[in-house]
Amino acid sequence: MDQASDPLFFLAMVAFISLSGALMPGPVFATAVAKGYDDRNAGLKIAAGHAVIEVPLIIAIFLGFEAVLKDESVFAIIGLVGGAFLLYMGISMFRTKIDGDQVQGSRLRPFSAGIVLTAANPYFLVWWATVGASLIGVAAGYGLLMLPVFAAIHLACDLGYLQFVSYSVNRSRSFFTGKRYKLLFASCGVLLVAFALYFMLSSLNLILF
Repeated sequence: MDQASDPLFFLAMVAFISLSGALMPGPVFATAVAKGYDDRNAGLKIAAGHAVIEVPLIIAIFLGFEAVLKDESVFAIIGLVGGAFLLYMGISMFRTKIDGDQVQGSRLRPFSAGIVLTAANPYFLVWWATVGASLIGVAAGYGLLMLPVFAAIHLACDLGYLQFVSYSVNRSRSFFTGKRYKLLFASCGVLLVAFALYFMLSSLNLILF
């Protein structure tokens, strides 16, 4: 059987590509680690917030709006605004402290963090305008019923990985005490600040040059 025409092979490819993307460290991953310290189900909530942006985006691309996502001005605006917000979150993580058994840092809840961090990442939109759009095109070739199956598998990969991360951190919280605790949140803060600067510099490069 031709693998390209095999829907099961296509769905397996979707799962592999989705997991490959999820495994790349980024703002959402760093937040799953930080929020997981206090909430073992933070990954589920972050993934749900992520889906609030991702599902309408999949529909929009299916309807032909991927060209908007490739527009440099859109990238620049999202990069600057999103980068500024990530910078704020990164600095907040540096200032995180424990009050009793609760982590006191960024007040953004996991679900809201999933929405904001997804919308604030210009490279997330670029991925969907390129790789994601190609996958959506193939899915549509199998018929409209394949589109929700494709979306469900992609979202399940995000959800499973983010929940694994937050649950693992929560189960290991007794290990993250003292200097280890500070190192954990400092690492998450550094990652967010690094992505913030990268997003903002990339956007400024488009605007100025």
